Amino acid sequence: MHVTTLDRTALLRGRVAVYLLFLLAGMAIGTWTARIPSIKQGLGLSDGELSVGLLGIAAGAIAGMQVVGRLVDRYGSVKVMLPMAFAQGLVLILPALMPNLVSLAIALFAFGAVHGTLDVAMNANAVEIEQATGRPIMSSFHAVFSIGGFLGAATGGLLAQAALSPGATFTAVAIVIVALALWGARWALPLTAQAAPTGAGPASGGGGGTLLLGVLAFCCMIGEGAAADWSSVYLSESLNSSDGFAAAAYAAFSIMMTAGRLAGDRLATLMGPVNLVRACGALAASGLGLGLLADHQVAAVIGFGCFGAGLSCIVPQVFSAAGRRDPARAGKALARVASLGYVGFLSGPVLIGGAAELIGLPRALAVPALLALFVALAARALRTPSFTK
Repeated sequence: MHVTTLDRTALLRGRVAVYLLFLLAGMAIGTWTARIPSIKQGLGLSDGELSVGLLGIAAGAIAGMQVVGRLVDRYGSVKVMLPMAFAQGLVLILPALMPNLVSLAIALFAFGAVHGTLDVAMNANAVEIEQATGRPIMSSFHAVFSIGGFLGAATGGLLAQAALSPGATFTAVAIVIVALALWGARWALPLTAQAAPTGAGPASGGGGGTLLLGVLAFCCMIGEGAAADWSSVYLSESLNSSDGFAAAAYAAFSIMMTAGRLAGDRLATLMGPVNLVRACGALAASGLGLGLLADHQVAAVIGFGCFGAGLSCIVPQVFSAAGRRDPARAGKALARVASLGYVGFLSGPVLIGGAAELIGLPRALAVPALLALFVALAARALRTPSFTK
């Protein structure tokens, strides 16, 4: 089926199918995160041992992303994303069945590999749906992922409160994930983007352009990782807030990021992806920067909220631009960009922690603000023939 011959109903169903996959991917991550304490306690792991086990997810995701690009480009995004969507539900159960740290790390490697593969494949299909739709819609997919993460975390927390074991929790959510995958499989469109000539010109995207997009994703994801791990610590230790109020910093970041992604498609249509990324980078940099300079608890919460709103639309637009540069090799481009972004998310907390030891946490947190400013200045990298503003 060619993208130019799709009727509205088929296109809408295809779009819903990809929404479902983003939702289930977010649910899997959110549910796992909510039950980490129970897994840790059940295996009697120390903080250090748990950290070693969690490296399995990172290693698996990066490994999966190295392979999936070629698979997507050769077989198409649908033939990769649908099996991975089903597998996401199955591998979610594995960590609860593991008897020790080594087996847990192996199970988490499998979980990460499936998640990383699904992430690239469903983003590639989302790019194809966006191209068939003829207007920016990528932010909405990422908003649904954020909603899925919230639903998964809430479900995991509620089932933990009800004293259900991690195994029972993961099995219940896995059933929902497989049901969503079945629904997605019925409606997914076997889209095939028009192949670009092998010697595609610069407008179609050479390796250098894709690498720069990956750097932008890396910069943004450093900020996401830093906000997740250090925002509450900053309020608690640097501004002497209570633990309850300190949690408001990351809550504000998360809420504004989701809200920004829900509004992102309309903003991209009005402003164009390049101008949107410029504005978002400036908002993230100025919001967090001023929040840190104010040296006040409320200002810090507002600053992290502005930081989340600013970052919200950037990665979806970067992914969209990567997929549009060369449709015949969209999988490879997205895999490269996603891999760099994931490395940024994982390394962000470590980099901020190391910088905090040298210059203090408030100054260290200025690094993500400066990186957001760099993204705003480099927004021209998102220019493609489809979207130039």
